[in-house]
Amino acid sequence: MIICVGEILADMIGSEKDGAFVYERKAGGAPFNVACGIKKFGGKAKFAGSVGADLIGDFLTEFAADRGLDGLIIDRQNDANTTLAFVQLDGCGERSFCFYRKNTADYRLPRLSDDVLKEVNIVHVGSLMLSEDCGLDYAENLIKRAHSLNKTVSFDVNFRSDIFRDERAATERYRAILELADVLKFSEDEIGIFGEEYINSKLNEKLICISLGADGSEWRYCGNRGKVKSISVKPVDTTGAGDAFFAGILCGIDGVPKSGWTESFLNGVLARANVCGALATLGKGAIDCLPDASRIDEALGQIKS
Repeated sequence: MIICVGEILADMIGSEKDGAFVYERKAGGAPFNVACGIKKFGGKAKFAGSVGADLIGDFLTEFAADRGLDGLIIDRQNDANTTLAFVQLDGCGERSFCFYRKNTADYRLPRLSDDVLKEVNIVHVGSLMLSEDCGLDYAENLIKRAHSLNKTVSFDVNFRSDIFRDERAATERYRAILELADVLKFSEDEIGIFGEEYINSKLNEKLICISLGADGSEWRYCGNRGKVKSISVKPVDTTGAGDAFFAGILCGIDGVPKSGWTESFLNGVLARANVCGALATLGKGAIDCLPDASRIDEALGQIKS
């Protein structure tokens, strides 16, 4: 069982239609996407986050309740609006973001009881909360409590320098969490931001998973590493592809002790996660087009044959 903690928000995906630029509302937020992915892929997942007491909050609360998650804790904030992310796609389905989150609900997160944490193997923490002091304090406290209960902690970098005052301030806050967590996800660009020297010296004993887009992914663990190919697809919308990839990884390692994280095991986990991420790009939004376990198995079978 995995609990994903952090932002749930509305992705407002923009496109040209009949001579006008319109936005289509989709549920999103990286840790919520991960929770939905884990469940769709056949794992067990809970989610904890916050929304405003507004129309978008109503939509997200109802949407989340329909996902069949194994546990759902969503606080309604009466004095804050639900967070919005405006998304614009280019011709290849690649996206750029603009967040609307001044005094919004995403970083005002519910406190989780020890009983909730004891029920899970992995505590997955989102990164958007780190831009606020209360969010950073929340993340650090949650990770320390999770470790005190012998839980594995995962963290997706999902670097968003635009919500911080500058990149230096952002990297300082990220490093505080990177050095606490056990399982980390980076994009290739994010490896460049933090630098190989820092990663090799401070994060060497952690499981690092690097998404490489069409080139697949790479894992690093305790001085070893491996690169795993992906399937070829023509993306419609890459929103949430990294979240689907990481959901596949967490689903694969859930319940497996670190002593079992061998080279062959991690190669297999990342091969499946690559397929999860690739298939998630074949429609708009981060959640609606998540593949189920049978579709993932089918695509993996095509690779092996």
